[in-house]
Amino acid sequence: MGAITNHYKTLNINPTATQAEIKQAYRRLVKVLHPDSNKETAGHEQIIRLNAAYEVLGDPQRRHSYDRQFSQKSQQQKPDIRQSYRKQETGRDADEQIEQWLTKVYKPVNRMLTNILTPLKKEIDELSADPFDDELLGAFQNYLDTSRDFLKKAYGLFRSMPNPPNLAGVAAQFYYCLNHVSDGIEDLEMFTLNYDDHYLHTGQELFKIAGRLRREAQKELKIKT
Repeated sequence: MGAITNHYKTLNINPTATQAEIKQAYRRLVKVLHPDSNKETAGHEQIIRLNAAYEVLGDPQRRHSYDRQFSQKSQQQKPDIRQSYRKQETGRDADEQIEQWLTKVYKPVNRMLTNILTPLKKEIDELSADPFDDELLGAFQNYLDTSRDFLKKAYGLFRSMPNPPNLAGVAAQFYYCLNHVSDGIEDLEMFTLNYDDHYLHTGQELFKIAGRLRREAQKELKIKT
């Protein structure tokens, strides 16, 4: 398998970037590299790489597929990262490590995802009675604010300790799930600002994808443990 281009590096963003941040980075670099804007920085090959990166990362589905491939390839090319984790865990029982990660990271993050994903249908059903009603819209906004708080805590827990090496796939699925939830909240927030149904539908779809990723992680966890 050949090397996989690092599209995140091309756009000069972090792998945790939201879809909005990806779009902003792309537009900024297009302006910088465009011949009409700056002939000194213009480069045909650079623009091709930039467009290729945005075609993948700008599409949530293609981005998810790319992230999985890139993660797998990176693990193959950089075993020293795995080794560093193993060195950190020297002397600790593997089962204890797994149990600690499940207790301190997986289970609480899973509960937070439940608090975000499960109420969405009820919240949208209530809002659909009259999206222009200030009280209903306020209640929906409170749900988004609460979800955003849960998401922030979930990210913090996820980064608080390294996942056990044999649960790397579970952790990756969970992380992709969190990213889709983040993008979904952003689109649902946009709906409250301009009442464009496109954002509402996109937000719901991103939450559905997040739910599927979560279920995949749960299935893999059962197999691993």
